[in-house]
Amino acid sequence: MTATVRGNQLARLLGRWHALPARRRSPDYVALAGAIRGLLTDGRLPLGVRLPAERELADSLEISRTTVSAAYRELRESEHLTSRRGAGSWTALPNGHRVAGSGLWLAEDDLDLIDLSCAALSAPDETVAAARAAVEDLPRYLSGAGYHPSGIAELRAAVADTYTRRGLPTSPEQIMITNGVLHALDLVLRLLVPVSAPVLVESPTYPNALAALTGRRARIFTHGLGEHGWDRELLLGTLRQTRPRLAYLIPEFQNPTGHLMPAEIREQIVATAQRTGTDLVIDESFVDLPLDGQEMPPAVASYDRHGRVLTIGGMSKPFWGGLRIGWVRASAPTVQRLAAARVGVDTASPVLDQLVGVRLLEVADRVIAERLRQLAAQRDALLAAVADLLPAWRITPPAGGVTLWAELDGPVSSALARAVETMGVRIAPGPRFGLDGTLERFLRLPFTQPIPELLDGVKRIAAARYDLDRTALRPQWSEPELIA
Repeated sequence: MTATVRGNQLARLLGRWHALPARRRSPDYVALAGAIRGLLTDGRLPLGVRLPAERELADSLEISRTTVSAAYRELRESEHLTSRRGAGSWTALPNGHRVAGSGLWLAEDDLDLIDLSCAALSAPDETVAAARAAVEDLPRYLSGAGYHPSGIAELRAAVADTYTRRGLPTSPEQIMITNGVLHALDLVLRLLVPVSAPVLVESPTYPNALAALTGRRARIFTHGLGEHGWDRELLLGTLRQTRPRLAYLIPEFQNPTGHLMPAEIREQIVATAQRTGTDLVIDESFVDLPLDGQEMPPAVASYDRHGRVLTIGGMSKPFWGGLRIGWVRASAPTVQRLAAARVGVDTASPVLDQLVGVRLLEVADRVIAERLRQLAAQRDALLAAVADLLPAWRITPPAGGVTLWAELDGPVSSALARAVETMGVRIAPGPRFGLDGTLERFLRLPFTQPIPELLDGVKRIAAARYDLDRTALRPQWSEPELIA
């Protein structure tokens, strides 16, 4: 079923479109068309969504229907709108603007490269001691076959305890250990998403999740995040209209925007998902990283009474990406089904790695406290550097997580990524976080690197941005990047 945006919803997204600078230089219909086109290319208005009828939008904006009709005609001429008489008009992108978001490129080891495309921290000092203790723990497992499809019992218990201490009572039988968060998502998709099933995701979102969904040949619908995060009415309306088989959401310090979903939206989305028959996959990769001491909302799963919420998490972000420990929290029967499906994929996670995970979770309070101190300082330094060297860029400071989502001063994200790589910096352009070439006015900047590297990286980015305005840009293509 095609999603539809109503007149009052589109009016809210457009905001004060009539006050934009272009409005003073252009007729009303041109300014309106440009504002709608901007929503589309920024990813806030999804592709393939039906726009309101001309009269409905005119009433919502309190303008003449003639203006809306001319704006729609302008959008059709620029190929940002397709229409069928008597059926309606749908958002689109001009031919040739489709950009694939799947595929990975593994960065080479280059000591001179400032890699701002990967949002991951180096390992904490406690890792070596945890690995040594894990080796000492290993002999008690050596007499068995070593296959534990749901994970070793002590790690499942340790992970379950982290949820219980957050106010979400959890038993070890509700936990399945995986080889990282993306592996957890892949197993859930294998179990729950048939080919061509509708799936809802945020826009922007985690690129590797989009790749996993594309691999399952899912039909992807998007909910565009605004400056302040999720629009409750639009999000719930999209769920009711599209009735997706599954929705993948990142409510804690969303990757890449850093938004934190309010408790009232969490509760309402679980209730709506129950009515629409939608399973919710909640990615809690960043839940341990609130940087400003704020009280965290209840876990989404705490509102679940019908087994609709599957929570995925892992140790990559708070601890180390090289420790491939992730998990799924779900009902015990669902965990059993996931374990059965897993046997045909990779059988089980390495026992030694899981033992390292057990030992690190024992010192998690100390490790994470240091991480929060480190990340808060790096975030503030990066914000200050961008404000100083790139003052035209807009950033809503995140209250947690590891990334900034910067709105640039023009649709130059991909061009800037190509230009700055020649200066020894790798960045992840906005289109990697969306579908079909949108989000060119945005860029993700992680603050996981040491402060000197962050400051040097911003200086090089600023120099590259300055040069872009003074050189003729030619289309170039490069291999897709590994983005974590």
